[in-house]
Amino acid sequence: MQHYRGSCHCGAVKFTVDADVCELTTCDCSLCSMKNALMTKVREDQLHVIEGEEFLTLYEWNTGRAKHYFCSRCGIYTFHRKRASPDHFGVNVHCLSGFDPSLVPTRRTSGASMSVTCAQPREEWPGPRER
Repeated sequence: MQHYRGSCHCGAVKFTVDADVCELTTCDCSLCSMKNALMTKVREDQLHVIEGEEFLTLYEWNTGRAKHYFCSRCGIYTFHRKRASPDHFGVNVHCLSGFDPSLVPTRRTSGASMSVTCAQPREEWPGPRER
């Protein structure tokens, strides 16, 4: 199993990931597209915030099930608790020190096809509407 150290841009948030990274994913949902996320999926016990948890800002939208974490100082997206697998995190691999994403295959995922369930969804949010 590999051990990676990660941080946001300003270094306020530091974390480790203990996992073999075999696949990266992109997502076409409105949020991931706008933040240009390149992620790897890890179990919740494989991600450890070691410093700066108080600087993490939580963003939730739509169902509120996915939890997106950003550094409140520099704004960098670090990781998120996944909507479809809430016992896993999607980690922004660009935050991992010494990690070369060109060495790992990337798979496109379809978050845009997931349902939109909030009371007043923005028109820009793709996906079938549930009321």
